[in-house]
Amino acid sequence: MIPPDWTPHRREDGELIGWVRPEGDDWVAMDLFGRPASEAGDWLDAEAALEERGLSWLADVWMLEQEGDEPLRVRIAEVTPGGVGEPGRVLVHTDDFGAIDVPYERIVLPWPAPAALRPRRTDDPDGRIFG
Repeated sequence: MIPPDWTPHRREDGELIGWVRPEGDDWVAMDLFGRPASEAGDWLDAEAALEERGLSWLADVWMLEQEGDEPLRVRIAEVTPGGVGEPGRVLVHTDDFGAIDVPYERIVLPWPAPAALRPRRTDDPDGRIFG
């Protein structure tokens, strides 16, 4: 659920790209996952951080940490933060490497996105290489 003191920030076309929230006398940019996207500072710096980040980062491959197993390669399918006082969700699906005929698993995560959902690192398993 979005806290009531978070202010939505939108691109010129009206698309939501995050929020600016207070932190003491400063402001912090929050991305669509509900995670900090800037250090605490000036309001305009927080807005600039969101503008610079944009939305393209959502198209990257992500990893979903699994207890007792290797991380799972996933793609972001939907981010629904909900409204003030309403729960949201992050919907991911297993990475199909662009194939149209490969079934994939959909996984619903809470919003804000849990730490188990993280960007892919260079040392993560490839997913196309079989042991």
